[in-house]
Amino acid sequence: MPQDLKFIRNIGICAHIDAGKTTVTERVLFYTGKNYKMGEVHEGTATMDFLQEEQERGITIQSAATTCPWERLGEMYQVNLIDTPGHVDFTIEVERSMRVLDGAVAVFDGKEGVEAQSETVWRQADRYRVPRMCFINKMDKLGADFYFSFATIKSRLGANPIAVQLPIGAGPTLEGIIDLLTLKAYYFDANELGAVITEKPIPEDMVDVANEWRHKLVEAAAELDDSLMERYLADEPISVDEIRAAVRRGTIKLRCNPVFCGAALRNIGVQRLLDGVIDYLPNPTEVPAVEGTDPRDKEKRLTRPNSLEAPFSALVFKVVSDQHGDLTYMRIYSGSIQKGSRVINPVNGKKENLSRIFEMHAKDRIPLESAGAGTIVAVVGVKDSYTGDTLCDPEDPIVLERMEFPEPVISMSIEPNTADDKRRLGEALQIIRREDPSFRSHYDDETGQTIIMGMGELHLEIIKNKLVRDMKVGVQVGKPRVSYREAISRPAEYVRGLFKKQTGGRGQFGDVTINLMPFTKEEAEADELKFNDSVAFVNKIIGGSIPKEFIPSVEAGIRQTAASGVSAGYPLINIKVELVDGSFHTVDSSQVAFEQAARLALREAVSKAGSVLLEPIMKVVITTPDDYLGNITGDMSSRRGMIVETEDRGHVKLVNCEVPLSEMFGYTTALRGMSQGRASSTMEFLAYRPMPASLMKEVLAAG
Repeated sequence: MPQDLKFIRNIGICAHIDAGKTTVTERVLFYTGKNYKMGEVHEGTATMDFLQEEQERGITIQSAATTCPWERLGEMYQVNLIDTPGHVDFTIEVERSMRVLDGAVAVFDGKEGVEAQSETVWRQADRYRVPRMCFINKMDKLGADFYFSFATIKSRLGANPIAVQLPIGAGPTLEGIIDLLTLKAYYFDANELGAVITEKPIPEDMVDVANEWRHKLVEAAAELDDSLMERYLADEPISVDEIRAAVRRGTIKLRCNPVFCGAALRNIGVQRLLDGVIDYLPNPTEVPAVEGTDPRDKEKRLTRPNSLEAPFSALVFKVVSDQHGDLTYMRIYSGSIQKGSRVINPVNGKKENLSRIFEMHAKDRIPLESAGAGTIVAVVGVKDSYTGDTLCDPEDPIVLERMEFPEPVISMSIEPNTADDKRRLGEALQIIRREDPSFRSHYDDETGQTIIMGMGELHLEIIKNKLVRDMKVGVQVGKPRVSYREAISRPAEYVRGLFKKQTGGRGQFGDVTINLMPFTKEEAEADELKFNDSVAFVNKIIGGSIPKEFIPSVEAGIRQTAASGVSAGYPLINIKVELVDGSFHTVDSSQVAFEQAARLALREAVSKAGSVLLEPIMKVVITTPDDYLGNITGDMSSRRGMIVETEDRGHVKLVNCEVPLSEMFGYTTALRGMSQGRASSTMEFLAYRPMPASLMKEVLAAG
């Protein structure tokens, strides 16, 4: 394999679910000689979909990496390829792949054009400034329309597509493709699985269309290059190489996107797409030098050139747990490493030993002695570095920019069946968290349940199956209950709590009088009071009516009662309790008695102060095309949501809402249904607010 960086391409194949990404990848592996048999997604034999879940469902769940050779114009190139999922629940896999790629191929369905997840993926690529080209796939599908799909790239993505190919026919009549640079037609022999390509003149009925689109191609290339524009306006001839070079520069600068077409399932157009990867997508030296910060001075910016001579730096973008130890995927940006190298993680200061290095081919590994800048490899031996961490030369540290992980939007409870399952569940959740940064879990003391959180119902279902089937942990899955809070609506003054018990011998006696009032964090900060768990306690006893040694017991009784809940079993928050009076008995008073007296006083005070339930309100941001705005805002209102603002963002609208969490279960699925899968949403906690009295009664009755 060549080590000259100009012969390397690090690319990803990404798109909406079912656009045919994995089928395209399988054809790439076949034509590059990596596979001798084509795998098929619908048969569950795709090389890159090697998880049992992927084969059963016919979808990609985790990104898979491979390396394959390709010859172009007499030179051998190394293509490092990542096949990413299309389902919105696994958007994190696309996110982390985008961070380490130099270029991407966006695959579109020839009938549907740009779809929902295509837009999400495109925005992710924009965020990481990844140059990309387009492949309009499934041109053999009934109803496929290249010109419609091409137009959606412009209208829905706001991109600058430049067609470099046209299909010959569409749907069942698809025969081949026209190369607009050379104005030649190419046909792919079905008997030879498309491996034999025949070059012919353009069919007569397509000559005019081809000339028209060739003119558009030359014009678009001229707009990307001032010197070409002068020659174009002067009607001077422009060569194929000059057009190709101008489009390449435009693609790398994110000014245009070359558009290819074909039908991967029928083996049409994939080899020409690979040629396009070499022709238009950047090699590692053509992307900007990677940026980072100095771990000793966060304000100091550093860069690393894409060079084998520079100090070693790499970004960990994926961790896969394996019975032989964690497999850590990383993109090397600068320098080189040998098997057994010692490197440092500047984020946590831990030294790591790269005991083995592998070139990955889906689940298969090819051992390497060394690896250098511009390559994507997996290593064994890394213990304390996770997704987003940097590995670098201990003598010249740098912290590379981390990728962003979206917050989980859905959760459910999970309970182990046995004590042994409980122990193994904790270990299993840790492993899943390490592999999947978009997954969260925590133990809820209030319900005694473990709550797992993810990006959608499918995401959580896959995790549940992984726990049960792969990790052999017995669990029961249910729905989580919303964790409400309790508060008061008005003050209650001079409320007494008397605890008096006589059981023969020494008795128990505690007597306290308190004031209770609503209180906020801001008021606590202004008064410089401790506001632990949203409860402030003030001792206003004068003259020793309660001895000093019993005051901490009164406070403990107040705080414990507030934490466990008074009226509904939900924590009581945003209160201030003033201890104003009381009495004691020289023999019978004790710490326990005053704790109990405080409990009684708080319960009585809350009943007088008017208890209200607070519900968690979520900040929800919905990204939707204009067509579905009315449906989505109407649905939000029916969920007791308040629309704060709506803003234009390119070709989509951003709707900012505040909605009760209890109304948001199953929303991701509902939103997809309302928008034909084209809208997406994010959700995060905002505040606790009082809930309507009628709903409060329902919750209290159910609780």
